[in-house]
Amino acid sequence: MHPQDDAAYEKNKSRTIELEARVARIRVLNDELRGFRRGGYVTITSGVQALGQAELQAVLLRVAAFDAFDQGNDPHGEHDFGALEHEGQRIFWKIDYYDKALEHGSPDPADPNVTGRVLTIMLASEY
Repeated sequence: MHPQDDAAYEKNKSRTIELEARVARIRVLNDELRGFRRGGYVTITSGVQALGQAELQAVLLRVAAFDAFDQGNDPHGEHDFGALEHEGQRIFWKIDYYDKALEHGSPDPADPNVTGRVLTIMLASEY
């Protein structure tokens, strides 16, 4: 290898490590919101609300416990989307990243100081 190749390799390696750390931080923040309802906002659609209080609580528990992440539903490794079946209903949940005013996209989803996370739980038919 040439010295330029070594430098390029090290630079790419450093970028990869930084990207992996960033994705890991986003994943932790998303899991905190989904699992413990901390670090953001949770919203449910009218269809989920119409299921009734007992079913809503069951759905919230299922979303919190969700761990069926794979390349198909989590291609970026951020744990920001999931789908599950509950009492014959297909349920989707997703996490979006906004600025703190919840008006625009977040400038940096890995930074909770500038990001407002919103977890939305909906019936698949409402998507």
